[in-house]
Order: sequence, then C-alpha cells, then structure tokens
Amino acid sequence: GRFLLRLSTLIRSRLRAVPVLVWMVLLALALRVAVIPFNSFLFEDLMDANHIHAWEQGNVARALLAGHGFGSPFVSNQPSAIMPPVYPLIVAVFFRLFGIHTAQSIFAIHAFDCLTNALACIPIFLMAGRSFGERVALWAAWGWALFPNGIYFSAAWAWSTHLLLLCLLWLLYLAQRMEGSARLGLWAGFGLLAGFAALTEPSIIVVIPFLLLAVWRLAHAGKRWLLPVVVASLALAATISPWLIRVAMVFHRFIPMRDSMGLEMWMGNNGNDLHWTSDAKHPLHDAGELAAYNAGEVAYMDHKAQQAKAYIHDHPRWYAWMCARRAVYLWTGYWSFDSRYLAMEPTDPENIPFAAGMTLLGLLGLFLAWRQQPFEVIRYAGVLFLFPLMYYFAHPEPYHMRPLDLLLVILACFTVFTLRGRARERGLQASTSSSKRISST
Repeated sequence: GRFLLRLSTLIRSRLRAVPVLVWMVLLALALRVAVIPFNSFLFEDLMDANHIHAWEQGNVARALLAGHGFGSPFVSNQPSAIMPPVYPLIVAVFFRLFGIHTAQSIFAIHAFDCLTNALACIPIFLMAGRSFGERVALWAAWGWALFPNGIYFSAAWAWSTHLLLLCLLWLLYLAQRMEGSARLGLWAGFGLLAGFAALTEPSIIVVIPFLLLAVWRLAHAGKRWLLPVVVASLALAATISPWLIRVAMVFHRFIPMRDSMGLEMWMGNNGNDLHWTSDAKHPLHDAGELAAYNAGEVAYMDHKAQQAKAYIHDHPRWYAWMCARRAVYLWTGYWSFDSRYLAMEPTDPENIPFAAGMTLLGLLGLFLAWRQQPFEVIRYAGVLFLFPLMYYFAHPEPYHMRPLDLLLVILACFTVFTLRGRARERGLQASTSSSKRISST
C-alpha cells in the first residue's frame, strides 16, 4: 500500500512537471489521430494508385520516386509546375518508407498532418500571449486543441494546408518579435521560413510583404531598419530561387511558383454556378480534359486562362456576383440551399452556423481589441482579409480557409474573455450599487 501511494505521488509530481503546452499538443494529436480510422474515403479512394480524391501531391511524390522528377499530378509522365515542391517531397519520404499508396503510407502521412496541426498549439499560445495576454493565450491554445475543423481536416485531408498553417503562425510570431528587434538572425529566419512556406503553398506570398510592415515599428523607434529588410528579402529569394530556376529551365519561360492559375480560374468561371467549382470538368475526372492536358501542360494552362478570361469578359455581372458569393461562402460556409447542391454537399446546413459564428466572433474580437492593441488588430485583419482574396476571383475550396482558423480561434477567445470580464464588472457594479441603497435605507 505504501509503495502504491509513493508511486502515485511520484507520478502526480512528474505529471505536474510537464509543461501545459506539452499536454495541449498531446491531447490535440491524440484526438486527430483517433479520427483517421473513421475516414472511410481514405482507404477506399486513396488506395487507387491512379488517384481519386485529393491526392495530386501523392502522384507527384510517386513520380519523384520513379525518377521522373516533379512530374504531373494528373497521372502523366510529363514534367509539371502545378504542385510546389515541399509537400510532395514529404509524401515521397513516407512512400519510400512505407510503400507507394499503401495503407501504411497513407496512415503515416495523415498522422504527420495531424502532428503539424497539433503543434500549432505552441505558436498560438506564444502569439496570442504577446497580443492579448497569457489567459487568452491559454484559452486559444486549448481551443485549438479541441477545434472541430482542426481535428477533422488534419485527419481527413492529406494536403499542404496543415504545414502551411503552422508556418503562417510562426511567421506571425516572428513578425511580432521583429517589431522591436533589428537582430539580423531574426529577420533572416523570417525570410527563410517565408520562402519555405511559399514553396509549401504559394498563396502565402500575398501576406509576406504585409508582415514585413514590422519594419515601420523599427523605424518609428529610431532603430536600423533597411539592413534587416534586405537580409529578410535575400533569405526569401535564396530559398525560392532553386525552384524558380528549375521551372524556368524545364518550361523555358518564367513561371511564378506554379503554372495552374489558368485551370483554377476556368474551374470557377465557366458558367457553372450550381457549385463553387467544376470538379467534373477537372482533368482528373474528365478524359477529354486529361487528353488536352497531356498534349502539353503550359499550353493547356494558357488555353484555360484564355477561356476563363473570355467568359469573364462576356459575363461581367455574372462574374461580380460569383466573386461576392465566393467571399460569402468562404466566411460563412453558405453557397446554396438548392437540393441538387445539397446532394453534393450534405453537411453544409450544419456547418453554416459554426463557420458564420466563428467569423462573427473573430470580427467582434477585432473591434473589441482596437483600442487596446490597434497594431495587433491591423496585423490580424491584414492577414485575415488578404489571404483569401485570390479565391474570391478564382474558386474556393473548404481547405483554403483552414490556415485562418487559427486567427479566428484567438480572436474568438479574446472576444469571449473580454465580454465575460465586462459582464462580471457589470455584476459587481450592480451588487455594489444595490448594497449602497440598502445601507442608505
């Protein structure tokens, strides 16, 4: 009995010695990994080596292992610049270890996504702490550990999204620190991470110049600012240059990171407005489109860009309306209640209140924080509003907004914390005034 008592005491003391962030990450990871086996399409669809669902990255990884370099994500042997290099390389490592498109490699890749998603608890805590204090930071980190979107998408969606959101958070945290420090190593680290994030998902590039506005705080404080910006920019350029050089040498033209914008524009702007994209017309699902693509990637993308531009030119009002609908969809989850659409997206009605509620809490958080932390509000708002802009004009996907979930969780926690504090203050004031009335009588 004494031995068990001593053992339990020792265990409790050791558990208390573990930092709370470790428990957050472990809980977040356990919840996410536990969901993977329930993902029915994961092992039914993705086991098809020709790809059925969301695995263009896996097809590029397979081409890498076959010695074809960065090949096509559409089951073709031609070289490609559709997928940026980082995530296919990661997938290729798992394919090498566990086999190409095997159940073991698929599970391992999803477990990796779950880990990167769970690790976001750490920069959330650090960033929110600098923005709004430690208590909000704890709420936000625990909130992310239990956040439904974080759990579902990391377990169900094998894509670069999860690595991107982790990179985005660390970039935001570094930007916070860069405001008060001209240390060149810090700025160089920001540039290297920004380049790595761009090679993971080029859409992040739109917010990099905005985050470098941290230089304004340095200049305002009278510290050196030009050299840190130059160092960060050179580090970014050095990181992405090998990929840009490879693409230019292969395709004999300059391509900014990836060449698929023509296809993306056409997928959302071809007259179909029943759904937010035209999956049935994608080369992965349409034999005619795949044949056209196989005739040459660059020529195909140029042709799709011309088709999209022609349709937009001929239907400007339709395009403006669709851009507005895409923005509403990304922020609220609402696209349509048409029965034909709901047959394709049956979970939308349940998702709309949650997505719209998170957006409202996030916007309210920006409003409430403005007087206390105006520069933090500008930073959060800039990333929130800049990052999804391109998807308004092309076409949206549910995973496009997932990197922004982290900021919405922080702002939502700040909103709840602030409103709760104000309610307590009102309660105390009411009780104080009532006690004064009683004493006066």
